Amino acid sequence: MVGNWRSALLIATALTACGTTGAMGATEPVYQFDIQAQPLSQALTEFSQASAQQIIYSEDLTKGHTAPALRGNYTAGKALGVLLAGTDLKSEPSASGVLMIQKRETSGSAETPETVIVTGTARAERRFDVDYAVNSLSQDQVAKLAPINYADMLGMLPGIQVEATGGEVQNITRVRGIPDDRGYLVFQQDGLPFFQEIDGYFFNSGDGMNRYDLMTERVEVVRGGPSAIYASDAAAIANNITVTGSDKSRGKGQVTLGDSGLYRLDGMQSGALTDNTHYAIGGFIRYNSGYRDNGFPTDKGGQLRANITRDLGNGTLKVSATYLNDHNVFYLPIPIADPNNPSVSLDKYINYFSGTMNSPAFRNVTISYQDGNGVTRSLNRDLSNGRHITFGNLAASYEGNFNDWLVSFKAGYTVGKLDFDALYSTTNPYDANAFEANFLPRAQAAFASQGSVARLGFALAGTNGSVPYDPYTASGLVMQAQYRAITSNFYSGQSDLSVGHKFETGFGSHDIKVGVYDAVWHLANFKAYQVYLIEVAGKPRTLDLAAYSANGSVLGYVTDHGALNDASTLASGKTDASMIALYANDTWDVFSNLRLDAGIRQEWYNYNGVGADVASQNRGNALTLADDSSRYFTGASYAHTMKPKATNWTVGLNYDFNANFGTYGRASHTEVPPSSGEAYSDDPSTTITKANQYEFGVKAAFERSYLYVTGFYTKFDPLDASFTAYNPQTGRNDQTEDFIGTATVMGVEIDGNYSPLSWLSFAGSLTINDPQYQDLFNNAGADPHAVNGKQIVREPKIFGNIRPTVNFDWGNNQFEIYGRYEYTSKRYVDYFNQTALPSYDTIGAGITATHGDWKIQLVGDNLANAHGLTEGNPRTDVLSGQGNKTAVYGRPIFGRSFRLIVGTSW
Repeated sequence: MVGNWRSALLIATALTACGTTGAMGATEPVYQFDIQAQPLSQALTEFSQASAQQIIYSEDLTKGHTAPALRGNYTAGKALGVLLAGTDLKSEPSASGVLMIQKRETSGSAETPETVIVTGTARAERRFDVDYAVNSLSQDQVAKLAPINYADMLGMLPGIQVEATGGEVQNITRVRGIPDDRGYLVFQQDGLPFFQEIDGYFFNSGDGMNRYDLMTERVEVVRGGPSAIYASDAAAIANNITVTGSDKSRGKGQVTLGDSGLYRLDGMQSGALTDNTHYAIGGFIRYNSGYRDNGFPTDKGGQLRANITRDLGNGTLKVSATYLNDHNVFYLPIPIADPNNPSVSLDKYINYFSGTMNSPAFRNVTISYQDGNGVTRSLNRDLSNGRHITFGNLAASYEGNFNDWLVSFKAGYTVGKLDFDALYSTTNPYDANAFEANFLPRAQAAFASQGSVARLGFALAGTNGSVPYDPYTASGLVMQAQYRAITSNFYSGQSDLSVGHKFETGFGSHDIKVGVYDAVWHLANFKAYQVYLIEVAGKPRTLDLAAYSANGSVLGYVTDHGALNDASTLASGKTDASMIALYANDTWDVFSNLRLDAGIRQEWYNYNGVGADVASQNRGNALTLADDSSRYFTGASYAHTMKPKATNWTVGLNYDFNANFGTYGRASHTEVPPSSGEAYSDDPSTTITKANQYEFGVKAAFERSYLYVTGFYTKFDPLDASFTAYNPQTGRNDQTEDFIGTATVMGVEIDGNYSPLSWLSFAGSLTINDPQYQDLFNNAGADPHAVNGKQIVREPKIFGNIRPTVNFDWGNNQFEIYGRYEYTSKRYVDYFNQTALPSYDTIGAGITATHGDWKIQLVGDNLANAHGLTEGNPRTDVLSGQGNKTAVYGRPIFGRSFRLIVGTSW
């Protein structure tokens, strides 16, 4: 624990230095403004007249930009921030005090008080002015982070703990200790999700559908705050703001090469079609052999995005399209030590950094099952297919200013398909002799008609027992793995219409926004699982367990060509769902430095689901035990209609002492109804998870430096912590363990950037929290008090990072050298905190050289090859742990890796 606090103290000391870079300045004067929505150049002229501030700008810079209405009492800086919000312009004072409007530089520097935010607010505003925790990551900031996947990028932000070890997509993001694999983090593109629910069927609408490329102008991430008003099921929002064109033609292109066999090409082009019509188009294609040795390529595919915008004088109309076709492997946990003797490493059999249970042995898998008409069907699957998602999205948005009225409309429609193939971990490895002995009585009884079974023995699968395999020439262990074959067809349409009105009263100004959001979506899903017996090795071979007579002849098999349980899990169903939400928010600027806001959202859902009934049967093959309990479709079905409701609300306050120091606070209530998938399950859950969130923060910002410190407290009551358990006897993975109760999370997050010199900066974040379960109970009679105060599964108490950067020029070249230190404290795999995932830390570094329009970057991750374990083995260890104090099974972080990026802009 001393090490935990030492790492936290190191990060906190560096971050809090950000708040000591300036002195409390004098109070800025406040001016009365009454500026209509109009072309930016005219608005700046009226700003100058009202504030007596001399201002200089070029008509070429302001051309095509429309300023929003500005009425009320503001300081000059805040007023100018409102007028320039949403543009690529900034103001800089000259030596004589004249304000100069300039192009905002897209350098790799951190956010500033002028950073513009459009997520979670009625209108575009400066980050410093809003009363909630939010970050905005520009293209250059993301380029410097050089994340290996989307989750890795989000993990640099305060309050978001990630497990970025699953591969390119479908990783874990948890926000402020929320006990959910997605953390109620809703992903959006330009303010709308691709799919209505956070989780589809083995795909999510987060990093499962969103890919970062050069068509993403910036990513805005709101934690807590008004998330529950502007999205469904949301405790946080990650909004991907896309590039739009302007009068000036611009483009970028880059090639990325990685030592994992990564080849990636990114490109973007934008410009004008006519005087008032602009375009942007871009995307990527990528091929990657894999961060682990699968024996086949892992990531193959790409994305294309495009949009056309039309300037309407008082607003804009935007039409956009997205197409994604991508294959991504899924890395699952591996055994790292002998469970019978944890001091014995399995590294030489399944390498910690390169090993995986994925294997060419699963390139031609057959899963046979009986359909509802009694006909035997066969699925032929290939593990190298990975998670193959294909979807298209069409969207349109309109925003118009009518004096003090702001009208906004967004609509999008997505249609797609997922084919998913993965090899999941199940139980701990078994001692080979004990595994044989467990099946010997069943084999002797089952194959008695064939002769007397003298012994069981392992052989390579498919060799009819003629090629024996002796586990004791290696680890002495064998293990199970579950092949999952899943197909999901889906569509989702959603729209959002809102009207905002800003007006003065005798006591400050109000900015009221009311809106209606609706969505219609559909899921049709199928899954079939089959459990295999494999060796403990990287790229393992499948094994048969054969029953031999005394003279060595094969009498039968425990397995079936390597399968230990044929068709062990089977399901099929579909859901048609819809929802409508009404929401309203009022932002009240009481004074120029005091703001209050409140919002409410009421949601009504309607689910209609149909599921196919499934049962178990012995399929009658007398030569194997593998089909003794196979699942099959009975031909019957069941239907459910569900109509849950949700009410969300938020109240916030912001007080700025001056232009550099401020404070904010907020209370929010979020309700998360059951997902639409419950409507086609045989026993649907009706529990609505409810969370009350409270946060209070202080903020300081000076030129290049800033510091945000936010304390937070969340209580879930009730919390639905149910999970699907794996049955090692039958291989089934479709039986739910119900756990309902409460949970609390109290903590503080620190987000800062300290730039004492123009060429030196220290950025980073730190989160310290105490995530606890309270009074969980289940239908199996588990003692609810046994988990009281226990640390929430897989949640650390401390995590953070520090990122120093040095910039310098050498001749006509600009150089940027940066590092990254990350720390994650101890976690537990189970409710009762019996098995721990140890703390770990990593070091990364990079260098970027820029010459004119060309840029070259070299970045390295986990340079010291530090060991770190995530996830555990959640199919079997959530209740009782892994039988050891320290995890012997888990998903390791990736080892040392390097990437080279060469790019140019024009």
